[in-house]
Amino acid sequence: MPTGASLPPLAVRMRPRSLEEVRGQSDVLRPGSPLRRLIEGSAGAAGPLSAIIWGPPGTGKTTLAHLVATAADRRFVQLSAVTAGVKDVRAVMDQAARDRDLYDRQTVLFLDEIHRFTKAQQDALLPGVETRQVILVAATTENPSFSIIAPLLSRSMLITLAPLSDEEVREVLASAVTDERGLAGEYVLADDATDHLVRIAGGDARRALTSLEAAAGVAQDGIPAGSSHEGPVEITLAHTEQAVAFASVRYDKTGDQHYDVASALIKSMRGSDVDAALHYLARMLEAGEDPRFIARRIVISASEDVGMGDPTALQTAVAAMHAVAQIGMPEARIILAQAVVHNALAPKSNAAYTGINEAIADVRAGKGGLVPPHLRGSGYAGATRLGHGDGYVYAHDQADGVAQQDYLPDDLQGKTDYYRPTDRGFEERLGPRWEWLKARIRRS
Repeated sequence: MPTGASLPPLAVRMRPRSLEEVRGQSDVLRPGSPLRRLIEGSAGAAGPLSAIIWGPPGTGKTTLAHLVATAADRRFVQLSAVTAGVKDVRAVMDQAARDRDLYDRQTVLFLDEIHRFTKAQQDALLPGVETRQVILVAATTENPSFSIIAPLLSRSMLITLAPLSDEEVREVLASAVTDERGLAGEYVLADDATDHLVRIAGGDARRALTSLEAAAGVAQDGIPAGSSHEGPVEITLAHTEQAVAFASVRYDKTGDQHYDVASALIKSMRGSDVDAALHYLARMLEAGEDPRFIARRIVISASEDVGMGDPTALQTAVAAMHAVAQIGMPEARIILAQAVVHNALAPKSNAAYTGINEAIADVRAGKGGLVPPHLRGSGYAGATRLGHGDGYVYAHDQADGVAQQDYLPDDLQGKTDYYRPTDRGFEERLGPRWEWLKARIRRS
């Protein structure tokens, strides 16, 4: 493994030098795509457009910016919106104008975390982008529709990157282990260690490489001083766990563990054990489970197990599902935890769940005759002649808003009791209400 205090991090050393080395992003890098043409320097007679690259960390935003610059022998300047200001931007613009006029050389300005620029700071970019004085490649992890000013968006291509797949992260790790720029074949990575690194990376190639480098250091430190070691050093699961301070979660997202832990989460919420529910939620999140899958399970539980015992549980769960989709990890863990706690602590009722199941069973058994004539649709020509709607009592015309009339088909009159409220939570108030309504509505 190459060593030295001044050696760049493994993630920097392994940055792809060509399109062929890039892992993932096949959609935006397909032949003929705007980004590929920009990288290859074939943007057309009008000249290259600027680009806003939006995606999670470790998906290749900086790499693609470097390729835009190097593939066509352009000058590359990198700024971070965290530390740079309008003065720095204008200095780059001035130098770009000189390079263009004196040497006919284009400048690529890579601006990382552009969402941190204020509106006024983003305005300073417009003249250079408008005249194509620079090719702006701006990177952001936030939705550009909300974080980038409209004039800048309209003058740029919007490129959306996706997290790398597990297989693509494996390819990144395998290349880093053998490549001369990486670990140069001086280490071998155990299969379970690879699985752990892939799992904690969460589609982030930079995180995977940083964790690999740390694990290699732990493995090297484990060799006793003065001892002779022949052959590559093995990086084990224990080394990766120690390096990244994450225990390997025994959880297969496509196997039994996936369903077992999800089942345990649901049953713990149903059983009102908040601590157990949070434990299983943590196991799923740490194993890299899709938070959207978890959110959907919580929504189902809020209706199936809590139901009308606390109707607001479903509201919380649905709000959490939408929030998780917009925010993502790691903050999504907080939203999911709130929904789990609400479900677990809420009074429980499956009365609505059992009610619809019994009603469906009756329908499948052939029960339920014709809709009573007074309930049939009467808003079309000929309905009155057929007697449709005749005798219907409009509930709002009654003093208490309840009309006494038959609603069920004849063969189900007096034989159904689908909804049976519990005496828990909000439903405790619904039981007496439903008994009064049945006595008021039904004729017998």
